[in-house]
Amino acid sequence: MVSLDSESDVLGRGDEAPPFELPGADGATYSLSDFADKDALLVVFTCNHCPYAKAKIDELNRLATEYDDLAVVGINANDPEEYPDDSFERMQELVERGEIQYDAYLFDETQEVAAAYGARCTPDPFLFHNDGGTFKLAYHGRLDDAPNPDDEPSEREMAAHVETLLDGDQITAAEKPSRGCSIKWKPGNEPAYWDA
Repeated sequence: MVSLDSESDVLGRGDEAPPFELPGADGATYSLSDFADKDALLVVFTCNHCPYAKAKIDELNRLATEYDDLAVVGINANDPEEYPDDSFERMQELVERGEIQYDAYLFDETQEVAAAYGARCTPDPFLFHNDGGTFKLAYHGRLDDAPNPDDEPSEREMAAHVETLLDGDQITAAEKPSRGCSIKWKPGNEPAYWDA
């Protein structure tokens, strides 16, 4: 299994979150404005099949339930033709069974949103703060200090960054890349930044 690290070569700190309008596994359609009442937004490009992504489901569920002023949004952009376990139907099953408890779990069928954010791997987390109704990137990096699926984390790094934001402070920590399986682009959909 080949793993990739995330890179901040598309969005930088202070950049606005690219807009989206995507179907959710719960039957609703979501855009950034649906989370405008939250002080912080964690957008995580993830999927159903990747061991790296599966290893972080519990932490994402925990973040979603732990902080009332944070919205946790998972986005699956993988090609379900090549990876059937990443289908929208499978996403719906995981949400219906309660295995995934994010505020929203969205399907990026065209892969345009993943490309706009510069997503490289699953999971690839982007933390935004609400700046007067506009979400701006505060941190792009890993959820915790366990880079591999079988590692046990000793530090909940993203939770600490969320608390910093919710306290009204700026995140000054250096970004530590996330690691995971590569985004599974449909043939011809690889974005300009893609060189994996």
